[in-house]
Amino acid sequence: MKIQISNGMFIAMILNIMYAKAIGVTQGVLARTVGQDMWLATLLGTIEGIVMMYLTYLVIRRTPDKDYIQLGQLLLGRWFSSLVALVIFAFFIVAFGPVMITFVYHLRDYFLPDAPLWIFVVTSLIVGTIGCYYGLEVMGRIAVIGLLFMFALNVLITIGSMQEFDIRNLLPIMESGAPKTAKASIHYLSDCAMATMMATLVLPVVKKVDQGHGRFGVFGIMGSGMMIIIWAILEGAVLSSEVTSQYTLSCMKLARNAHMGNFLQRYEMIMIALYSLPALFEVMFCIYGTSVCMSRIFGIKSNRPMIIPCCIMLGVFGYWIIKDHFRALDFLENYWPFIALPVAIGLPLVMILLRKMLGYKLQKKSA
Repeated sequence: MKIQISNGMFIAMILNIMYAKAIGVTQGVLARTVGQDMWLATLLGTIEGIVMMYLTYLVIRRTPDKDYIQLGQLLLGRWFSSLVALVIFAFFIVAFGPVMITFVYHLRDYFLPDAPLWIFVVTSLIVGTIGCYYGLEVMGRIAVIGLLFMFALNVLITIGSMQEFDIRNLLPIMESGAPKTAKASIHYLSDCAMATMMATLVLPVVKKVDQGHGRFGVFGIMGSGMMIIIWAILEGAVLSSEVTSQYTLSCMKLARNAHMGNFLQRYEMIMIALYSLPALFEVMFCIYGTSVCMSRIFGIKSNRPMIIPCCIMLGVFGYWIIKDHFRALDFLENYWPFIALPVAIGLPLVMILLRKMLGYKLQKKSA
């Protein structure tokens, strides 16, 4: 029986894989780069992400039952499909670094400062392994629940921040200038890159993806942008860009400032409770993406035998990144966008070019 997920699950998966990192660490990076224009950089990155996601859809629209790896085999044979799988595998290995930075520093820096780092890495991988083992349909349902948590968190943080909201902190608009703001948007675009690379593996199992004309992926990026830009505006208006720029996890500072009445004064524990599922979904999909790619490279039908080896590789890289706080921030700001974007943009463009040049092969095989 073929695995299928609904369009709603696919949209929820896009929001989950972007949300935790984008509100957790990306806004702090943007504040350090363009100050109060960080919400404009987020908006611009959303528009760029829509284009990137649509490019991803264009690759598979004529062969909606084939992911990038399977399509690569149809175009140039087994060697090329293995190369595509290796590129996607490497992407998710490297993406695990920002995911661990987001997940571990939230829990360790604010709640368990004396706990050893390996506990956070191992426990997140155990939870991710369980979800990955049960497959995409279960992961899709988890993403839907995570989406509800995200809505609840956004509503709470918005209500709790209104008393401290000062729109003057967002002025003047475009103080950094259009070129600098556009350049800064690549940090948010790298979050969109995680969603588009997820789509390279997930789109073929989305119901009626060929009839949607790519709009479900576009809706996912748009929805993520709307959910995340709320945090960018609140952090700028409530904390100010100067304060936001001083924090690795600016969202936690905002949660500490939020309050409702006399009884709900601080949101940290509520935030972690609602935030945890999207963060764990990111871990889950990194395991899924790497294990699927490795199983295709070695010609194994199921990805399950490769889950444990991939967890070990992910765990080693993730631990190495988060062990040194300065190395983690340097990687996040200066290396991750320039690794993620060439892959997320270049791979779809290469596949589109090959389809144009070698499309006759697909016509022969379909006939």
